[in-house]
Amino acid sequence: MTELPLSIAVETAADDRDIDKLHERTFGPGRFARTAFRIREQTPHERTLSYTARVGNMLVGSLRLTQVHIGTTPALLLGPLTVEPPFQSVGIGARLMDVALEAAKAAGHRLVILVGDEPYYARFGFRRIPTGLVTLPGPVDPARFLVAELAEGAFAGVGGMVGA
Repeated sequence: MTELPLSIAVETAADDRDIDKLHERTFGPGRFARTAFRIREQTPHERTLSYTARVGNMLVGSLRLTQVHIGTTPALLLGPLTVEPPFQSVGIGARLMDVALEAAKAAGHRLVILVGDEPYYARFGFRRIPTGLVTLPGPVDPARFLVAELAEGAFAGVGGMVGA
């Protein structure tokens, strides 16, 4: 964990410009072509479940959750999770993940999906979705399509297309 004077807070509309700039710096213009981005642009993220990380007044990280469905089953789509490069690898992303997942669970959400690196996200309870069980409306590397149950057994019997 970090020794930085880090504060985690629920995202507000006043954060939008800084978060957009952070996404631009960390993901570049290619982010608009990603399948997960295409889903997120169809519906606003859940601001009450989205968080910022600051060191002093400087925004250094952001994590957003968006309500989606898998077939007819409600779920959350996690992402983007991003941290300013000079502040990576000191635990800021992990703090954002812990806070956001705990808040989602407390709010009664049962499933979270994402497209990301399994070695990183496995420590938060994410595992690979079996190929073909759940689909996205665009290309995705099946090895990077992950799910976490916030309630035991929540993923049992779930399948279908992800939509906003």
